[in-house]
Amino acid sequence: MDKLVIQGGVPLNGEIRISGAKNAALPILCAGLLAEQPLRLSAVPHLRDVTTMLELLGHMGMRIAVDERMNVELDAGDIHTPEAPYAMVKTMRASILVLGPLLTRFGHARVSLPGGCAIGSRPVDLHIKGLQAMGAEIHIEHGYIEARADRLKGARIFTDLVTVTGTENLMMAAALADGTTVLENAAREPEVIDLAECLIKMGARIEGAGSDVITIHGVERLYGTEHRVVCDRIEAGTYLVATAMTGGKVRLANARADLLEAVIEKLREAGADVEHDADSIGIQRHGTLKSVNVRTAPHPAFPTDMQAQFMALNTVADGIARVTETIFENRFMHVQEMRRLGADIEVDGHTAIVRGAPHLDGATVMATDLRASASLVLAGLVARGDTMIERIYHIDRGYERIEEKLSALGARIKRVH
Repeated sequence: MDKLVIQGGVPLNGEIRISGAKNAALPILCAGLLAEQPLRLSAVPHLRDVTTMLELLGHMGMRIAVDERMNVELDAGDIHTPEAPYAMVKTMRASILVLGPLLTRFGHARVSLPGGCAIGSRPVDLHIKGLQAMGAEIHIEHGYIEARADRLKGARIFTDLVTVTGTENLMMAAALADGTTVLENAAREPEVIDLAECLIKMGARIEGAGSDVITIHGVERLYGTEHRVVCDRIEAGTYLVATAMTGGKVRLANARADLLEAVIEKLREAGADVEHDADSIGIQRHGTLKSVNVRTAPHPAFPTDMQAQFMALNTVADGIARVTETIFENRFMHVQEMRRLGADIEVDGHTAIVRGAPHLDGATVMATDLRASASLVLAGLVARGDTMIERIYHIDRGYERIEEKLSALGARIKRVH
């Protein structure tokens, strides 16, 4: 099993390119199920979750071609198995995203209840209730969602909670439904917008993506197209925090500041200088790193996927910070591992109180989920001595070649078996 070994204390300097967004690529790959003609995608990140999704789609009968630059062509003209088995779903919750496309195009689907990071309850009941409102017959038997519908009907759907994958699943299902579907309390994340833009290129009629009300007018069929996956705002945010923590000066190519406004505001509050143009972001820190309070909430507020990284920042910042998590109830599992590095963190319910320490000390730590893994890498970059991070398969689910990119910025980091 691979591990990362980091020798801390080196400022980051230079330029790296941000990959396409995993959280946009996964639903867009599933959108390939909606058309009989090929969907051609560029800027698809080379990640474990993407590989898992491609394997799942291939299992169903989709013809897939991938070149050395991760340009992907998907041809769903001959799907023979509209099923997502547990063996291929257990490591990735995003696999639930095949449910809506399979049901609306083929009239039936059998999808295992998904797995993934153990960061808390992410129930699929909102997906199921939305599809039932559109006329689907759904039963859960032996750990599988069994769904059938001659043709889904447009409906007005209100979800109690904002759900990104729920919004994406229902939007794809509604694209081929009979009539108009209105999703209220819809997710507003950039990845939802990117999926909508791809679907519109395929012939879908969608209005309001990026707002909390999305209207989808169902069409008879969708067609092949070409689409470039939006840049990964969470990967960009992670490298911005790494630079703020270590010092130095870094520029991120293929990065959009308009997708990171809440994160950039907090970085400036922490003492970093951030400047940007249309497709790049530069960061440099002058002086002392200052603690910042953060509270997660759905987009456009502070993203839950950046909470762990800012907790790492606060462990070495001047002052005391409160980090409040409102999205997932188990997303403080990195706290215990950070304490092994010398971090001063107390957890009170959904809030962590972080007191900045003069320094962290390297130790062996264990990654517990994707973003927790990133926070441990950031802590290792500033810790004295060597930090070894185990179970880094979590990192490989969401960060493309993280050790190569950090090494390009001067970090002393290597992958070992």
